Amino acid sequence: MEPARDAAALARRARFGRLPERVRLEDLTEEHAATPPDPARGAYDEDEWLVRYCL
Repeated sequence: MEPARDAAALARRARFGRLPERVRLEDLTEEHAATPPDPARGAYDEDEWLVRYCL
């Protein structure tokens, strides 16, 4: 019975004998925009009110 235990222990050690490789934090997270970018958002013209109301 002793050799069977040793064989089982060796198989267990081969499968679970060491910890898996470390995973970097950068590999665990993924970043992407929650909403698609709005092209009109940056199209504001600060001087537009001058043209509309003063001319």
